[in-house]
Amino acid sequence: MSSGTRPSSYAEKRSSGLAAAERASAGSASSQHRMSGNSSSFRTNSARPSESKASHYPESPGHKRSISSNPGARSTTRSTVEERRTEKVQVTTRETLIARTRSPDRRSAPTADKPRPSKTRPRESRQETPLPQDLPWEPEASLLPHTTAPLASRISIPPLASSAPQTLRPKPLHELPLDAQEALIIEDLLFVFMGYEGQYIRFAKGYNPFEERERLSGPDWRILPGLDPSLRDLTESMLRMATHYTALETFVDVQSREEFGLVNHALCASIRKLLQEYLVMVAQLETQFLNDDSFTLHVLNVHILPTSHMMYQLYTLAHELLKRNDLLDDETEESSDSAEEDLEQLLERLREGGGLAPGSVAGKKICKGGAVLGLITKRLESMSGDPAARALLTSLLRDASIPYMAMLNEWLHHGGINDPHDEFLIKEQRSIRRERLEQDYTDEYWERRYTIRDNDVPPQLEGVKDKVLLAGKYLNVVRECGGVDVSLQVKDVPISFDDNRFLDNVNNAYAHANESLMQLLLTAHALPARLRSLKHYFFLDPSDYFSYFLELGASELRKPVKSVNASKLQSLLDLVLRQPGSIVSLDPFKEDVKVEMNEITLTKSLQRVVNITGIEQGETLQPLTNNQAPEIDKNASGFTSLQLDYAVPFPVSLVISRKTIWRYQALFRYLLSLRYLESQLSTCWQTHTRGFVWSHKSSASRSLEIWKRRVWTLRARMLVFVQQLLYFCTAEVIEPNWQKLMARLQDNDQEGSNAPTTGAGVTGTVDELMQDHVDFLDTCLKECMLTNSKLLRIHSKLMQTCTIFATYTNWLSRELEKADPDLSGTTKPPNMTDEQWKHFQSIRSQKTNPHSHAQDPNSSSVNPSDDKTEAARIAELFDVIRKWETNFSRHLQILLDALNHYAATETVVLLSLCARLSTANQGTEYAGLRHDEDGVV
Repeated sequence: MSSGTRPSSYAEKRSSGLAAAERASAGSASSQHRMSGNSSSFRTNSARPSESKASHYPESPGHKRSISSNPGARSTTRSTVEERRTEKVQVTTRETLIARTRSPDRRSAPTADKPRPSKTRPRESRQETPLPQDLPWEPEASLLPHTTAPLASRISIPPLASSAPQTLRPKPLHELPLDAQEALIIEDLLFVFMGYEGQYIRFAKGYNPFEERERLSGPDWRILPGLDPSLRDLTESMLRMATHYTALETFVDVQSREEFGLVNHALCASIRKLLQEYLVMVAQLETQFLNDDSFTLHVLNVHILPTSHMMYQLYTLAHELLKRNDLLDDETEESSDSAEEDLEQLLERLREGGGLAPGSVAGKKICKGGAVLGLITKRLESMSGDPAARALLTSLLRDASIPYMAMLNEWLHHGGINDPHDEFLIKEQRSIRRERLEQDYTDEYWERRYTIRDNDVPPQLEGVKDKVLLAGKYLNVVRECGGVDVSLQVKDVPISFDDNRFLDNVNNAYAHANESLMQLLLTAHALPARLRSLKHYFFLDPSDYFSYFLELGASELRKPVKSVNASKLQSLLDLVLRQPGSIVSLDPFKEDVKVEMNEITLTKSLQRVVNITGIEQGETLQPLTNNQAPEIDKNASGFTSLQLDYAVPFPVSLVISRKTIWRYQALFRYLLSLRYLESQLSTCWQTHTRGFVWSHKSSASRSLEIWKRRVWTLRARMLVFVQQLLYFCTAEVIEPNWQKLMARLQDNDQEGSNAPTTGAGVTGTVDELMQDHVDFLDTCLKECMLTNSKLLRIHSKLMQTCTIFATYTNWLSRELEKADPDLSGTTKPPNMTDEQWKHFQSIRSQKTNPHSHAQDPNSSSVNPSDDKTEAARIAELFDVIRKWETNFSRHLQILLDALNHYAATETVVLLSLCARLSTANQGTEYAGLRHDEDGVV
């Protein structure tokens, strides 16, 4: 209670010195009765703030706060209230108490000389003294506007004592005896303990109670000069508790605002209960001071020691929270580092129309939720040696964690987030919806729809935060598929972090969610059958249907990619897939396979991906986005651009996502390129075997026979290279890894996923299943040499050489015919029968037909002049074959050297491929030689 809140008659009598202390004992009793009556009047008025303005005396906020712990004061009858409103109550001075037996000699006097005041003395015995009418200083308390904190104080702050007129100033302390100083200081301390200035204890100069930051730090107090040094030292030690109370009172008002979240609200409610008990203690101390003659300053200090320690612990905790929220002047590095809010969260609020309301603090990081619980837990660990502090902080942690545990249980058992203030450890991006899964090439729905706020995880959840995240994510998927009844309430769950069943609750919820989703994927949505279907189409296992499809669509696939009719190819594929006798005709998911044309070559696409993601350094392979696409290949044909797509419904699309479909497509295009090249070389073999030009043994030129043998040898080496590479990719890379993946799925299906398994080779959780699937594809890509830029470049060179050789087979046949005198002449060679000669003449006549000649697109690309001599033609043919041999052998040897290197350092399975391919280079000048890696660019 400040001097500004006391009636002026009271201040006048205080300034008249100790004259009132010599009154009779009856006057002392009457004074004491009026003191208690006036205190009751203040409490009544504070309960009815609108009526306090009608009185000449402003109410005391301190007594207003103590009314919350004194329900009996509210039972005052209305007639008594009206009587106290109309009368001008004189508050009797405390000098009557000073006149009481405060000195040791007076305390030993007989009680008959100083009778005790009667508590039942009627009100009519009080003497009325009119108040001075010439005082201009009449402070009043008023209601404040409503704040966002429902339980915040709504009474205005009283004026400072320094602004009171001179006539209300108390008598200096140095003019008072020691016992009177002690009584006055005790009285002032009772008001100061409630945050109000006393007569002799006031706010320090420079403190402004109207500034929120200063009230949050707590006021410094100053004692007017003249107090005895012994009393001063003891008083100053007790003033710290008053500072802590004022700061805590403001703290609970500020931290109870809406934007600080439910955990802060619960913490403030718990602190508010302790402050109410604190005010009850102050009221009890006042009663003891008024009725106990032996109540001294030392006794007061002994009584408040436990409470002072409690207030200190609360103050330091509140101080740390205020520094985290940047509500104090002394900012820390942590608060400055977390000043900017997460960009995604800000954008999410803007999408929802939030974060723009008046008073919003979306521009800075607020310490709320798990961060508050972590701060309390950290202090609890540091104060574990103090039993009182440990009990206090444990109680605060229990109360503050109740709303957090409610959110946690909702997430663990229903997959829902009821987090209006963004304080839960799981953050939801509502803008990411499952409808975007068909275009999601980065698994955004699964990986970014629900994420962990790493800076806001309570220490109690740090070890199980991943389980908490996965449990809710699994339940969300099951719930969207209709597998969770959200109306069911889970009973007997822990409601605070100090419950011994807390971790068991998390583990059991995680096991249940994982089991539910695993069973949903493996049984209801047939995930193993889906994966086998993908293997049929993308890994060409079996490939009989696809070979038939290539034969039917060969005329369309030979066209440039922009001229290919994708609808026609889709119809042909549907026809092939429904062909009786094929294994894919029984596939229930064949309707999900679609034909696409990709104008970007596989090599360029993979090289761009490898260069961006750094797959060679061990990072995860990621597909290209639209803005990262490389340049389109202008020479792309239907064969080089053909790829398949696969539509997957939810929730299987979480495992077979767009990111994994891209990997399937890369492997499919690679295998298709090998099979197409194998078919081209096989066609060359048929031409070399059945063609009359190649089968005829020239009688005029021995060198042509040598040249034909070199062509056959090069074709055989190329065919060995392609077949061995295709066999390695399918039989030694894809099939073993596929069997491992299916074995894990089968074990998981047989065990029923009753709980997360930890055995080797068994997939225990859905996330592990998803990761195993991605790892399977990444392993296949790596062992097929599709994730290494150097191997990609070498492989591209070899494939290009083989393709050119197979493409120009017809041209070689025509050049051979021109270079052989037996075939280029008009007379029958001696080593040829008449029937052979007639057959050859018919074939030659067909070749000279312009329509048949136009069917060969390469017939005029490299066509030497007809006036060349026979020797020149043969020399040219030898030069062409030597270049092809050199190019193929050189790049093959570089590939073998690179495979040996990477087999020894990274991928040991490449050693088997190296041994297989080495046979294709035996007997050449490049066998066993090592070349500079810079030669391959």
